[in-house]
Amino acid sequence: MKVVVGLGNPGKKYEGTRHNIGFEIVAELTRRHHAAKPKSKFEAAVSEAALAGHKLLLVAPQTFMNHSGRSVRQLVDFYQIAAADMIVACDDINLRLGQLRIRRSGSSGGQKGLENIIAHLGTPDVPRLRIGIGLPEAGRDSAEHVLERFRKSELVAIDAAIMTAADAVETWIGEGIDQAMNRYNVGCKMGDDPS
Repeated sequence: MKVVVGLGNPGKKYEGTRHNIGFEIVAELTRRHHAAKPKSKFEAAVSEAALAGHKLLLVAPQTFMNHSGRSVRQLVDFYQIAAADMIVACDDINLRLGQLRIRRSGSSGGQKGLENIIAHLGTPDVPRLRIGIGLPEAGRDSAEHVLERFRKSELVAIDAAIMTAADAVETWIGEGIDQAMNRYNVGCKMGDDPS
C-alpha cells in the first residue's frame, strides 16, 4: 500500500489558497486514477485507487493544517504503514512559485502541517513533496500569505506545478523515491536545505 497525504485546510473559505496546494494534488491524482468517492475516516477524506500494482490511499486531513499529524497518526496506526510508503504533499514559501522538491526525510522547514506530522510520528523520516508558493511580498506576514489565493498571473505556473507534482507522485510509486528526486528536483542545487 502507498499513501499520499495532501495538506490543506477544509472548507470553502480556504479553497484555492496557497496553503491548500496539497489538497489540489490529491484531487488531481483522484481524477487521474478514477479513485473511489472519498470516505470520511481518520479525520480525513480518504479515497482508494490502484497504481503500478499498489493499493493507493489518497488522504486529505480535515483537521486544519496545524493538526494534520493527528489524522496521519490514526491512519498509520490502523494500516501499520511504514513511513517510507507514505508521501506528504505540502506548500513551501521558501521555494519559488511552482518549484518542486522531494526529500525522504528532514526538518519541517517551518511548514506547520508537516511539523505536526513529524511530531505525531516521532520521526523526521517522512518522505515529502514540497511545492513552491513563493515568498510573501515585503512587509506581508507569511501567515496571511499562505491563506491568500493565487493571483491570476500565477495560475498557469501553479496549475502546471500541480500536474507535475502528480507526475512526481506517480514516479515515486512506480519507480521509487530516488528516481522521483532525480527527475523532479529540478533547480535544486547541491547544498540546498535537505528538509
